[in-house]
Amino acid sequence: MAGRVTLHDVARRANCSVATVSRVLNNTGPASAETRARVERAVAELGFRFNEIGRSLQSKRSRTLGIMVPTLSNPVFAAIIEGIQAAARLSGYQILLACAYYDPEEESRAIDTLLAKQVDGLLLTLTNADKSKEIALLHQADLPFVLIFNQPEEALPAVTVDNSTAARDVAKALLDAGHRKVAYVAGRFRSSDRSERRYQGFTQAFAEAGAPPPVLVEVDYDRVDHRAVLTGLFARQPDTTALFCSNDMLALAVMADLRRMGMSLPEDISIVGFDGIAVSTLITPSLATVVTPCHAMGRRAASGLIDAIENRRQPPAGTLLLPYQFRPGESLMARPGRNRPTRSAPTRAKASPLSVSRKETER
Repeated sequence: MAGRVTLHDVARRANCSVATVSRVLNNTGPASAETRARVERAVAELGFRFNEIGRSLQSKRSRTLGIMVPTLSNPVFAAIIEGIQAAARLSGYQILLACAYYDPEEESRAIDTLLAKQVDGLLLTLTNADKSKEIALLHQADLPFVLIFNQPEEALPAVTVDNSTAARDVAKALLDAGHRKVAYVAGRFRSSDRSERRYQGFTQAFAEAGAPPPVLVEVDYDRVDHRAVLTGLFARQPDTTALFCSNDMLALAVMADLRRMGMSLPEDISIVGFDGIAVSTLITPSLATVVTPCHAMGRRAASGLIDAIENRRQPPAGTLLLPYQFRPGESLMARPGRNRPTRSAPTRAKASPLSVSRKETER
């Protein structure tokens, strides 16, 4: 058919009224199965597509979900977005994406941009949900939103895993393997409240076991070489036998740095990550980690948000915790029985807090 196909064209082909076509396509009213089949067949035959601008003006909705994540360099966020898109597509929504790079100021700018695009709701991963000034802004705007990965103290709509309990499971696995002198390597807590929650659970488990407290090593995101901070760690606690990294991307980077330092994994030191990204099973040794259901997180968060939008209400306040799984890997073994290679100590053994930079590896 020449020119743009309209609702009237679909109605003529389906032998029904324009109002009936609109009800079927918008799912806003009753229609018999036979009528629906005729309309859907006519749509397919004519190649009809909604004019989304006109549709939005008519409904006062953009049928668009705004998404803000810290980065796309970490596969967990790509998986979350795939889950969101799957739910959005089923409900006839599109998505608009922004990255904030673990920076609260960038979060403000990204959210302002998404609001200016007239999105119907937001799906967000914030640096710190309990300290974010954007939450008050969203409440004031009465815009539905759902947090993903954040686990706020306040009763806010969120979908995540229990970061603290998962980290306790990591601690138990390390303690069961005989590791008592360990360290937690993480992105700076100001950039990731998830990282801080994992640290809390990890240290509590060691305290309850009567084991020495894990050494905390916070890192930034703009450099890729961790050898300086690892050297400082080993000068501070030479008998460290295991590292728990706050996500898999950071764990993989640390493993590469340790090899460059002449260490063997896991014979010299064990490594555990967090996330369960696919590549962590393809390396040698395979990475022990906490597997999180990222695709399901995105899908559940988007479904809840769309339901709230369609029913003109806010999503239920409160955090939905999805199940996770601790996956043993070759990078975790019983405490080494042989001596490890001598490590060169830095001239300044006192380094508190220990720090080095790492670009976009932390959730």
